[in-house]
Amino acid sequence: MMGRGEGATLAALCLLALVLFGLPLGLLAKVGLTDGGVPSFAPLIEALGSGSVRRAAWNSLESSVVSGLAATLIGTFLALAVGLTNVRAKGALVFVLLLPMMIPPQVTAIAWVQALGPSSAVLTTLGIAPPPGSAHPLYSPFGVMLLLTVQHAPLVFLVVLAALRGLPREMMEAARISGAGPMRVLRRVILPLLAPSLLAGFMLAFVSALGNFGIQAILGIPARYTTLPVLIWRRLSSFGPSVLTDVAVISILLALVALLAIATQSWLQKRTRRGLIGPPQPSLRIALGPLRPVVEAGLATYVAATLLLPLAALVATALVRTYGLPLTADTVTLENFAEVLFRQASTLRAFANSTLTAGAAALVLAGVSIALAYFLARPAAGLQRRAGGILAALADVSYAIPGLVISVAFILAFIRPLPLVGLSLYNTLGIIFLAYLTAFLSISLKPVAAAYLQLDPSLDDAARVSGAGFGRRMCRIFAPLVAPAAGSGAILMFLTAYNEVTVSALLWSTGNETIGTAIFNYEDGGYTTLAAAMSCVTVVATILLMVLLDRAGRRLPPGVVPWRI
Repeated sequence: MMGRGEGATLAALCLLALVLFGLPLGLLAKVGLTDGGVPSFAPLIEALGSGSVRRAAWNSLESSVVSGLAATLIGTFLALAVGLTNVRAKGALVFVLLLPMMIPPQVTAIAWVQALGPSSAVLTTLGIAPPPGSAHPLYSPFGVMLLLTVQHAPLVFLVVLAALRGLPREMMEAARISGAGPMRVLRRVILPLLAPSLLAGFMLAFVSALGNFGIQAILGIPARYTTLPVLIWRRLSSFGPSVLTDVAVISILLALVALLAIATQSWLQKRTRRGLIGPPQPSLRIALGPLRPVVEAGLATYVAATLLLPLAALVATALVRTYGLPLTADTVTLENFAEVLFRQASTLRAFANSTLTAGAAALVLAGVSIALAYFLARPAAGLQRRAGGILAALADVSYAIPGLVISVAFILAFIRPLPLVGLSLYNTLGIIFLAYLTAFLSISLKPVAAAYLQLDPSLDDAARVSGAGFGRRMCRIFAPLVAPAAGSGAILMFLTAYNEVTVSALLWSTGNETIGTAIFNYEDGGYTTLAAAMSCVTVVATILLMVLLDRAGRRLPPGVVPWRI
C-alpha cells in the first residue's frame, strides 16, 4: 500500500517527467508529424524528398556505422588486453584510455586538426609539416569517421571491460583445463559470452556518433560532408519563416533512426543472451610471457597517437602568437591564455555558466535519482514500480536521442513565455539547465538504481513496522546507503555536461555561453589560437575533476569509479 509520502513523491516525479520529457518531445512530434493539424507522415516523406536531407541522412548513417564498427573493434581489443592479460599499471592505463571520452568532441576535432594540418606547430617545429596550401587530410569523410572512432572507442572499452568483470571465471578455467589455448578460449568461450555486450557497445558508439555535433561540424563543414546534426544547425541559423517546422521534421528523422537502433539492439540482445551459472569473479589473467613488452608497447603507442599527439599540438598552438608558426623561443607566448582567462569576458562567463548549469543539474539529478530508483527497486510489481519503470524508460530514450533533437524540442516548448507567470526561459541559462536534466538523467540514475538492488528489502519493511514514514526512511536509511553511487553518478553527469556542445549549440545566447559553444565559436570565427588556449584550460579542468573523482573512489565501493580496477 502506498503511503502519503510515497504518493506525493511519485506524483512530483511524474510532474517533473511531464515538464522535462512529455511537453518538449510531445510538441516536437506535434510539429513534425502533423499536416494541417492532422497526424500524418507527410512532412517526413516530404523531407526525405529533399536531396540535401537524403544526403545528410546517408552521411549520418555512413559515418555512424563505420565509426561504430571501428570503435567496437578497437575498444574490444583494448578491453581484452587490459581485462584478461597481465599487462602492468592497469589503473593508470584505464584512466588514460578513458580520457578521450571525457574530452569534448569539439576539442578533439580542434586538437587533431592542429596536429596534422599544414600549419601544425608540432609538425612545423619537427620540419615534417605538409606543404603550405595543401589539403588538410582530416577535412574529408574519412577524417570525420576517424575522429568519431577515437572519441567513442572508450565507450566500447568501458562496456566490454565491465562485462569481463561479470563473467564467471570457472567457464574459462574449465576450457583451459580441457587443453584449450588462450586464443581458442577467447574465440569459443569469451567472445560468444560477450556478444550482448559487444552489441551494446556498438549501438552506444553508433548512437553517440549519430548525434555528435562538434566533430561533424568542425571537420564536416570544410569537407562539405553534411550530416543531420549539422543540417539542423544550419537550418535553424537561417531564420526562415518555416525554420522551426523544417528543423522539427529533420530532428524527428534523426530521433527515429536512434530509436530504431535501440530497438534493434534490444531485439538482437535477446537472441544472443546466454544464461550464466555462478557468481561473477575476478577475470582470468592470461600470462603474456615474452609478448608482454610488445603488448604494452602497442598500448602505449595507441595512447601516444590518440591522446598525446593531438594534445601536444593543442598546447603548441596555444603557445604561439599566430597559427602556423613553429614553436620556438622567439614565438612562444602566454598571451592567448591571458586573453582567454583574464580579458575575454565571454570566455569567463562560459566557464562560470557551464560550472553553474552542469553543477546544479548534477545536484538536482542526484536527488531525483535517489527518489526515482527507490520505486524501481520495489520488490513487488505494482503501480509504483510500473510508474518508476516508465520514468526510467523515458530517461533512457532521452539519452539515446541526439542532443540537438532535445534542443529543438526545448525551443518549441519554451520559445513563448510560461503561462500564468509570464516568465520566458528562452535565451536564458534556465533552458539549458532543463535540457541537461532531460538529456543526462539516465547517466545519474544508472549507478543509483544498481546500488538500490544491492540493498535488502527487509530494511524498508523493518522501518515501516517501526513506524517510520517515507521521508524518514529516505533520509535515515536509503539516502545514506546509496549516497556514494549518487555522488558518482552526479560527478559523471557533471563531467559529461560540463564540456558538451551538442545540447547547448542551439540554446545558447549572448551572455549565456557555455564552454563548448565558446570553443566552437572561436574556431568557427577563425580565432584558432584562442580556441586552442581555451581547449587546453578545459582539458586541464577535466583531468583535475577526474583525478578528484579517482581520489574519492578510494572510499567508494569497487566499480563505482570505472578506471579503478
